[in-house]
Amino acid sequence: MKVPPLIIGRSAGIDRPIIQAPIGSLASAELVAAVSNAGGVGSLALTWSDADAAAGLVAAVKRRTRAPFIANFVLSFTPGSLPAALEAGVPMVTFSWGMPGLLVGTVHSFGAAVGVQVGTVDGARRALQQGCDFLICQGVEAGGHVQSSLPLRALLPAVAAEAGPVPVIAAGGLADGSDVAAALALGASGVMLGTRFVASRESDAHPAYKAALLSAREDATALTGCFDGGWPYALHRVLRTATLTQWEAAGCPPVGRRPGEGDIVAQDESGNPVRRYDDTPPRAGMRGEILSCCLYAGTGVARITELPSAAALVTELWRDAARYTCG
Repeated sequence: MKVPPLIIGRSAGIDRPIIQAPIGSLASAELVAAVSNAGGVGSLALTWSDADAAAGLVAAVKRRTRAPFIANFVLSFTPGSLPAALEAGVPMVTFSWGMPGLLVGTVHSFGAAVGVQVGTVDGARRALQQGCDFLICQGVEAGGHVQSSLPLRALLPAVAAEAGPVPVIAAGGLADGSDVAAALALGASGVMLGTRFVASRESDAHPAYKAALLSAREDATALTGCFDGGWPYALHRVLRTATLTQWEAAGCPPVGRRPGEGDIVAQDESGNPVRRYDDTPPRAGMRGEILSCCLYAGTGVARITELPSAAALVTELWRDAARYTCG
């Protein structure tokens, strides 16, 4: 496939521009490093990590790879651990759910590159004006928290045209090589996949969550505001679980009147409770009603049928994208 290497900031050419989305607490250091070592780019989610934890995660990835990787910060929350991540030497930073403003200069002062997630052309224009090095164009098909309301196929060409020479990474509902090829044909310089990497061996997702992804059908996901504990007023795409279907059957009542409000459906590895409407995805080591928890998934989930290693996944996605392009 004749796609030029992806150059972002001071990074060496990335020959397989396949980026693992920052999938919250499910993005282990092992997963991030494995993706980068395979020629892609792994991503840590550091929004909810304190300074010591963020520095430790960056160091853990750097022990495993010399290739570029990303630290993501959600600007709906204060990026308190950003300085620690930069001091630890993270080479790339992405921001979502907001515009970084002066934080772009802060990141650049450490020699790191900046990417900004956008869901509109106007958002892309603002991010470019603030000096970002690359854009992440998210379509409404994405799993997890979704800031876009437009389909990727409609949004991506317009964002790519606005960006000009600035690289644009396509995200939202991508799951296989045909999706990668289609995104590149629409003007993307690379792709970002989240759900596909949740269903990998190195991800920290609970085995029951991974199994649910592998068995999901075409109509398995919903864009909803159901799981708002921890992050209110932010729509998210999830698998249809008992919690979601019971809430919808009750008429989607507000906080304080929802079925099973306050139920503890699981416990994390430290014994902390996970309540029914929390935004916490189930990690390996959790116990309880795993399939009643928040199971993030994009619209491409039905095309995810195997649980490969991250390295095999990066190789397969790029190889299959080449086949679709050449075919």
